[in-house]
Amino acid sequence: MALIPYNPFRDIEKFFEDWAERFEAFSFPEISLIEEPKMDIYEKGEKLIAEIAMPGVDPKSIDVSVEDNVLRVEAKKEEKVEEKKKNYYRKEIKGGYLKRMIALPVEVLGEKAQATYQNGVLKIEIPKKEEKKKKAKKVPVKVLK
Repeated sequence: MALIPYNPFRDIEKFFEDWAERFEAFSFPEISLIEEPKMDIYEKGEKLIAEIAMPGVDPKSIDVSVEDNVLRVEAKKEEKVEEKKKNYYRKEIKGGYLKRMIALPVEVLGEKAQATYQNGVLKIEIPKKEEKKKKAKKVPVKVLK
């Protein structure tokens, strides 16, 4: 007969495993959730480019700012009004807020940032600051006798 080790936290672990399923059973339509949109950041020449997936967002509601080398993007996603003529089985597409803040990996000129929105993707181009080249200081070598 195999022995099963006693786990005093088994019930707690089981509760958290099932927690997500239990939570989805409730619907809170009055609560607007804040989502973190997915983002790609890469360098292209002398610019830092951020591309953010924001499908279904009205471009007029997007707010982009760069301050202290931190990129901040916020937008409101409008919820479509449920049509009474349609017989919905599920209504999962909800409105809410999209918000993302990220520290940029290189120094940038935030005041010169430009943003475009096309096909549900927000593209932000930010010029990088020029790095000041430090000259190596020659150190004289003294010969000791």
